[in-house]
Amino acid sequence: MKNIQIIDGADNCVYDIFAATDDEFALIFPTGEDVAFIDEVMTRGPKRKLDEAFNNIWSRRIRKSDVQGIHGTLFYELSHKKQYYPTRRDEDAGEPEWARVARNRL
Repeated sequence: MKNIQIIDGADNCVYDIFAATDDEFALIFPTGEDVAFIDEVMTRGPKRKLDEAFNNIWSRRIRKSDVQGIHGTLFYELSHKKQYYPTRRDEDAGEPEWARVARNRL
């Protein structure tokens, strides 16, 4: 099982984490990617298979205190963040200059 953190545009978003089987994870995150945007996921299809996968995933919420790592991040309603994840890999994310400067000071 792999863990997916969900981040959506709602003000009251709580960043829930859900477990996905390896096959379900592969439907959402193409090989090598660990960041996805729901609109892109749904256009890759097949819709019926994705609907089934998400129904299963939503039944596997994990308490944050029980999580043993996060393997992917799925964004809802946050298309403006795509510019920060051009490769759809968290490690390659673009970050503001102030964040790089602060990290380099540590």
